[in-house]
Amino acid sequence: MRRMIAAGLGTAAALAGAATLPSWLPQRVIALRGAIFALVNGEEGMSVLDRPGGPEEFVRVYGDPAANGRSHGAGLSDLFWYWLAPGPEVHQEHLEPGPRYDQAARTTRTILASRSKDEWADLVTRCTARVLDELPGKPAGRPVPGQRIQQVRLRDLMMPIWAEAYYEVVFGEPCPRFVRDLIVGNADDVVSALKCTSLRHMKRRDRLTRYLRARIDAGQVGFDLPSLMTPQEQACYLQGAFFNTAIVQMSEAMAHLLLAVAEHEEVQERLQREPSDDDYLSDVINETLRVWPLFGIAHRIVTADIDVDPPITAGTVLLFDYPGFHHTGRPALSDPALSDPALSDPALSDPALSDPALSDPTQFDPDRWRQRHGRPPHHIPFGVSANRPCPARGIAPPGMRAATREVLRRYTLSSSAAHTRSLPNRGPVLLTRRSEPAPTPARLRQLRWADRWQDVPRSLTQLAFGTIMVLDARRLALARTYFAEHPEQVPASSRPTEEAV
Repeated sequence: MRRMIAAGLGTAAALAGAATLPSWLPQRVIALRGAIFALVNGEEGMSVLDRPGGPEEFVRVYGDPAANGRSHGAGLSDLFWYWLAPGPEVHQEHLEPGPRYDQAARTTRTILASRSKDEWADLVTRCTARVLDELPGKPAGRPVPGQRIQQVRLRDLMMPIWAEAYYEVVFGEPCPRFVRDLIVGNADDVVSALKCTSLRHMKRRDRLTRYLRARIDAGQVGFDLPSLMTPQEQACYLQGAFFNTAIVQMSEAMAHLLLAVAEHEEVQERLQREPSDDDYLSDVINETLRVWPLFGIAHRIVTADIDVDPPITAGTVLLFDYPGFHHTGRPALSDPALSDPALSDPALSDPALSDPALSDPTQFDPDRWRQRHGRPPHHIPFGVSANRPCPARGIAPPGMRAATREVLRRYTLSSSAAHTRSLPNRGPVLLTRRSEPAPTPARLRQLRWADRWQDVPRSLTQLAFGTIMVLDARRLALARTYFAEHPEQVPASSRPTEEAV
C-alpha cells in the first residue's frame, strides 16, 4: 500500500511538474541557447546602451562616421552571412563602405522611388486584396460552412502580399504564382533560420537566385543594376534587398501590428470605425514598432577611434540594442529622425491626457504619440539617419497603412497568443468576418493553451537547430574566408599599413 501511495504521489508530482513546463522551460532554453552562442562565438562586442552615456550616447555613437564597419573584423559576421546566404557579401546591409555599397544603395533608392507613395499604397491594397481573396470563405464570396472563424499565422499570411508587391516594383508586372512561391519559400527559409525554428535550405534559396539570374541575363530588369557586381552578384543583390530583407521585415512588421490590434479591442474598434484617420493609424504603427522593434541587436565595427568618455577604440565591435533603447528613458533629440514637431504642439498638453501610465515604455498605448507629457521614449524603428537608415523607411508606413485597412475592412482579429519581439509563433490570430460574431472566450482560451504548449517543443527545436547552425557557421567562416580571398574588399581603414607589415 505504501508503495502504491508513493508511486501515486510521484506520478502526481511528475504530472504537476509537466503541467508547468510552458511557464518556465522556454525561458530557460532561451537562456541556454544564448550561453551556447556565446561559448561558441566568444564574448564579442560592447553594448553601447550599457555605457555611462546611456541612451543619449547610444544615438551619438550610432551616428558617428567611424561606426561604419559592417562585416570585416567581427566574428558575428560569419553567423549572419550564414543565415543570409546566398550572396551575403553583396547584401546591402553587409557591404563595407565604398563604391560597391554606393552603387547598391543608389540602385535601391531608384527602384523604391519609381512609384509615388499613393501608387505604392494602391499596389499594396491590390496585393492584399488578392491574397485575402484566396482565403476560404472570403467575405466577397459565398460563405463556406465551418469557416466563419479562421485561424491563421500572420507572418505566413503577409508574406505573399509583400512578395507580389515588391516583385511588381522591381519587374513592373504582376507577380506569377510560381514566382511568388519562390519568393515566399526563400524569405520564409531565411527568417525561420534566423529564429532557429528551422535549419536553412540552400536548394530552396538557390531556385530563386537562378530565376533572378535568368531575368537579368534576358535584360528583363528595368533598372540599371550595380555595374561593379557580376550578373550573379546582381541576382544575389536583388534577392537580398528586395526578396529577402524587404519581404521578411514587412511581413514581421505587419504581423506585430495586426497582432497588437487583435490584442487591443478598443484600438481595433477605432480603426474600423474611422478607417480614414491616417494620424491614428500612424500612431498605432509607431507604437507597434516602438514596443516590438524589428531589429534586435545590430552590430557595427569601429574603423577609427570615437571621441566619447571613455573613448571607443578602432576595431571595437559595437552592439546596438534596439529593444533596450526603445524601452528606456525619454527621447534623445540629437538625431533629427527622433524629432516630431507635432508632439510639441501646446494643444496636445491637456493635463487630462497626461496619465502617468502612458509614460511606461513597456506598455502598448498609441495615445502616447498625441500627448506632450507622455511623448514616446527613444524611437528609431528604421535606424538613425546618419548611419545607413532603412532604405524603405519612406514607403513602409504607407504600405502598412494600406494593408491594415484592407484586412480590417474584411475581418475582425482576435488573439490570446504570446506576443514577443522575436515572434517565433508567427502570430496566431482568429479572423472573423465583420458581419459575424466574435470568437467565444472558450475559443480564445483554447488558442492561448495551444500556443503555450507549442512553445515547449518549439523552444527545444530552437536550441537544437541554433546550436547546429552556430557550429556550422563557425566551420564555414563565410565572412572571414571571403575577406581573406578578396583583400580589395577589406575597408581601407582596416588594411595593414606598411609599418605594420
